[in-house]
Amino acid sequence: MRVKDYMATPVWVVERNEPIQRARNLMFKHDISRLPVMDKGKLVGIVTKYDISNRLAQAAPEWRRRPIDRIPVQLVMTENPITIYPDATLTQAAELMMENEIDGLPVEKDGELVGIITSRDLLKYFAQQNLDSKVGDLMAEGMVSVHRHHTIAHVVEQMNLHGVSRVLVYEDNMRPVGVITRSNLTFAGIFDSFDQPKMKSIKMTRKESTAGRKQYRYIKQVPLVAEDIMSSPIIAARVDDKAVDDAKVLVEKSICGMPVIENDSMVGFFSTREIVAEIGRW
Repeated sequence: MRVKDYMATPVWVVERNEPIQRARNLMFKHDISRLPVMDKGKLVGIVTKYDISNRLAQAAPEWRRRPIDRIPVQLVMTENPITIYPDATLTQAAELMMENEIDGLPVEKDGELVGIITSRDLLKYFAQQNLDSKVGDLMAEGMVSVHRHHTIAHVVEQMNLHGVSRVLVYEDNMRPVGVITRSNLTFAGIFDSFDQPKMKSIKMTRKESTAGRKQYRYIKQVPLVAEDIMSSPIIAARVDDKAVDDAKVLVEKSICGMPVIENDSMVGFFSTREIVAEIGRW
């Protein structure tokens, strides 16, 4: 199969001088995770949900103090993106994604942008195949874990430190309660319209005396934590599942991966990343 058979076309794009707010609105309106960035009709970059959330979460440069509707896309985009041509094979597309650790490729023909192909497009292709391979044959072993009360900053730090795109969220008793992926870390869920970290309100109670005769209730504003953005309950796979069957689940549920269970223990993760790697070996 060829890239042109599975790529998305036409393509939603954004100009390099347009504000991040417009990029955000296009992503959420059309349920897409990346946008090619154009300048005078030519492809000059690509911007993803994670590009924006990760860079805004880093140490604040001067430009970050501006409202999000005044920060141009060119300050957070990846310049000179790797592209592919329509007649390339899906195996070639998968190889490029794995080699460059990316999840999407703009498709160009004769210097013109004609489409975009992503890891989710390759997932749909994989789910249509008649294969006997098991989830245990393809999964990535082990997972980085965070506590449900860890800060979003800690989650991002752990992902970047270990070079992973997902973490397992656990309870005090080490029971897994959710999963956070790069998709969960979208800036719309973490930052408000003024580019400030979102807060949540919790009810607090304080006793007036040790006898506890009188109590005062008040509201406290606290930052969002892992449990506020995690996907829960956990949809899990098993090592003996057929890989194509669980790939169909990923497509149906619109999720990018799931933990893998063996003997009631988490032993790995099965996701679009592992599927793309498998296609790249065909």
